[in-house]
Amino acid sequence: MNDPNGPFFHKGVYHLFYQYNPVAPEWGNMSWGHATSTDLLHWHEQDVALPFSATKDIFSGTVVVDTHNTSGLGTPDNPPLVALYTSVFKQGAPRAPGVQAQSLAYSLDDGRTWKPCQKDPVLTLSPDSLHFRDPGVFWYAPGGYWVMTTVVANAPVVKLYKSSNLTDWTFLSDFGPAGFVRSGMLWEMPSLFPLPLDGNPAQQKWVLMLGVNPWGIAGGSGSLYFVGSFDGTTFRPEGLPPKGSDPAAHDWLDHGADHYAAIPFAGLPDNTPLTIGWMGNWDYAAQVPTSPWKGQMTLPMDMALRTIDGRPQLCLEPDRHYMALVAARPALSFDGLQLSSGRHLLPDRARGQVMDIDMSMHMHGADRAGIFVRATADGRIGTSIAYDMKKHVLVIDRSHSGLTDFSPKFSQEHIVNMPAPTGEVSLHVIVDRNSVEVLSRNGSVVITDLVFPPADADRIMAFSENGMTEFRHMKITLLDRDQE
Repeated sequence: MNDPNGPFFHKGVYHLFYQYNPVAPEWGNMSWGHATSTDLLHWHEQDVALPFSATKDIFSGTVVVDTHNTSGLGTPDNPPLVALYTSVFKQGAPRAPGVQAQSLAYSLDDGRTWKPCQKDPVLTLSPDSLHFRDPGVFWYAPGGYWVMTTVVANAPVVKLYKSSNLTDWTFLSDFGPAGFVRSGMLWEMPSLFPLPLDGNPAQQKWVLMLGVNPWGIAGGSGSLYFVGSFDGTTFRPEGLPPKGSDPAAHDWLDHGADHYAAIPFAGLPDNTPLTIGWMGNWDYAAQVPTSPWKGQMTLPMDMALRTIDGRPQLCLEPDRHYMALVAARPALSFDGLQLSSGRHLLPDRARGQVMDIDMSMHMHGADRAGIFVRATADGRIGTSIAYDMKKHVLVIDRSHSGLTDFSPKFSQEHIVNMPAPTGEVSLHVIVDRNSVEVLSRNGSVVITDLVFPPADADRIMAFSENGMTEFRHMKITLLDRDQE
């Protein structure tokens, strides 16, 4: 599995579709898998929603609830769910092999079965393109029409269209290329949505999220975003760094190696913006040492636009369902731990492969301090999460995290600038069996990384280098399944 597609909430159920190969644990035969959940934590796999065929593969897209039956594909009493996706045509199709265009399918039974639209495709590019893909669709209330974002991935450019009925589309505008652009860079999976700045509806901004591959901030693929305005026709970014700037000067949703194709959920009851991404990287996705499966998703995260360092930044924080799970479990406290230099292995009661860690540390002269997670007792294996006071950066180092030699492109160290002038650093760390998600600075700093430790690497080790560090707060909640 890879890109999440068309996540939405409908009749009390969260639906998630995703790029899926139904016949092998490798990329190919692209179809839409389908899973459902009532809490975003426990998922139930459903039948393949949109299967590949002899004449086309099913690439990424989105799903909307056509509440007012604007498409005419349902009835006022039973409005349809509408999926817009990219068809990639094969030999024997009415278009040349490899051509990409946008197609439509709809469901009248809450997503259990899907019917293709008689008009297929509903949107093409002239001349035909091998890189025209990834439709994202939303209802633009001020104009009373649907808006679609797509990409010509290799241009790279986002193309915007509008429609009154989801089947007939009119071109609006192009966005891009913008920001840093490098040879061979692809833009993929565009999403455009509004967010209030600092929670103030009167200060609404628009966010355009994109997948970038390669040239992601940690190498390979990554999740980039722009903040700006949208008038129903054109997206205009604000505060772009000068052309040719280093990638680090741009806004990244995540600074780790394994966060891509982020997409927002539609139809949420409380309008809390929620996103999910693919936890993987195209540099080594085919080689990850997992069996019989390959591919996984990030934890669903709430989104907020906050003013940090004088500019709006897209921030993430774990969804309320996850936080409720953490709150319902007993927590271990290690507040007040002090280290002058060296390492400290936390006791056996803090052992686990899946856990939530909420911590703050104050560095009194230390050059670097933090924790090792998914570590062995002898410290030979572990993923380091550290703050470097000299360089003012947060660092995840997975060079000794377990299996690392399956690909030469499995990058070792991921760094993000993060000022902490007083030496006070707060971290929220979510550890799973083969992943680490780290959040700091109100969710404006996020690092997501895959790791592949052995089963006995279930310890936590605190450390401080060349000076004293006080771990003022450390709350650990074990979340292993056998504790449910």
